[in-house]
Amino acid sequence: MGRRRSEAVTLGDVAKRAGVSIATASKAINDRGEVAAATRARVLRAAAELSFQPNVLAQGLVAGRTRAIGLLTDEFDGRFAIPILLGAEKALSDQEMSVLLCDTRGDAIRRNHYIRTLLARQVDGFIVVGDSNDVRTSLTADLPVPAVYVYCRSTNPADLCLVSDDEGGARLAIEHLIALRRKHIAHITGPQHYRAARDRVAAVHAVLAEHDLPLAGGQPLHGEWSQRWGRHAARLLVATAPEVDAIFCGNDQIASGVVQALTGLGRRVPDDVAIVGYDNWEIFAADCTPPLTTIDLNLQQLGTTAVAHLAAALSGSRAAGVVRQPCRLVVRESTA
Repeated sequence: MGRRRSEAVTLGDVAKRAGVSIATASKAINDRGEVAAATRARVLRAAAELSFQPNVLAQGLVAGRTRAIGLLTDEFDGRFAIPILLGAEKALSDQEMSVLLCDTRGDAIRRNHYIRTLLARQVDGFIVVGDSNDVRTSLTADLPVPAVYVYCRSTNPADLCLVSDDEGGARLAIEHLIALRRKHIAHITGPQHYRAARDRVAAVHAVLAEHDLPLAGGQPLHGEWSQRWGRHAARLLVATAPEVDAIFCGNDQIASGVVQALTGLGRRVPDDVAIVGYDNWEIFAADCTPPLTTIDLNLQQLGTTAVAHLAAALSGSRAAGVVRQPCRLVVRESTA
């Protein structure tokens, strides 16, 4: 009959079964070098036979590390945090570390509460996830441990910030459309106060200028990040620039709305108008008719890279500044 919870196996039980002292058992389990190989094997065998589970927190306090990372996000139910979390969690588990997730919901009081809670749990560091690739207030002054900012820029230039390369992503989209011999390319995107939208607009103008092509409609169309805006903007664009033969959209929701509107206006996609979205959000990109060519932000890789930089900081090699991660073009039928 198994032990009850109140009778959990202790390190003393393992030492007794292996015929060694508690100190020797501790050194063997924690892989310290002072124990002979045969003794360590005997201790580990005894631990396995007794189903011994070390106290990870106690081990961490002794070693000065708990092998736990705090992840703060403002939008856990949103598009960006979950893939970043998955990438970070996979990288942490590969290093036998764990992640403690806290959703602040954009509330400063809740954020401060979670920071205090995570510090009380002795986390080794923080990953701070943004929701717009934009600037956010630095938290570093309140943190006694390293922090890496992901999908956002910190106000502190000494912080390390990992962001998607929005200019590079927009360049991929426009160059793809130009390679398809499209000459009248328009751009429909989100609100102008988003840094990501402004960076992509700058890249659109730059690439078109390099190829001596005008922007169809004369200027980018700014609105909401929504299908509704995509439908409205597409109808407006066709009315004012009927020659348009390609549209680069600021996200896949907008692109999906654009496709709906063009279909209703009798414009065939991609025969008459080629469409490129942004984000590679599967529920819009893959389920659209036709499926959307789009730009993938490599969000899981952002999470993985964040863990690598945080591990380097914990080892004493702390970096600073903004690191832009390349995006990739995902070609589907909307430009085929």
